Amino acid sequence: MIDPGGPAPDFTLLDQDGEPVSLSSLRGRWVALYFYPKADTPGCTKQACGVRDHSADYEAANAVVLGISPDPVDELRAFADKYGLAFTLLSDESHEVADTYGVWDELQLGDLKVWGNRRSTALIDPEGRIATVFPDVRPDAHDQLVLGALAELGAAIPGKA
Repeated sequence: MIDPGGPAPDFTLLDQDGEPVSLSSLRGRWVALYFYPKADTPGCTKQACGVRDHSADYEAANAVVLGISPDPVDELRAFADKYGLAFTLLSDESHEVADTYGVWDELQLGDLKVWGNRRSTALIDPEGRIATVFPDVRPDAHDQLVLGALAELGAAIPGKA
């Protein structure tokens, strides 16, 4: 995954509604940029629902969450609708952004080897720099890691030290 400290590479991808979203348009806010392998699979659903369930904490920290997968827009829309996901999911079918961030990799799924996104998160500061990275995140630990880092980095999260 990309190293902390440098500028976050900008990109523009289509969201679950087919609308373009650019990373640079989110300057002034923290961005939790998380990469996941496949919409509507057990681990990815657990991770996405965790973000959904902590949406007030992300908002209190002036943070926006962007989930990126190689799924097409229509599959992202169905995923968001099925689980009530009100944050932005982005389609990276060409895996160009995943390549840039160093998360497109050969994954071992049981007896199969497939190419896909390693479950990883980059936390981007309001100036557009990579503050920290979390490679190979567990779905059930994602929000605790990211929200904890936001608190340590000085984002205001009620009830967090």
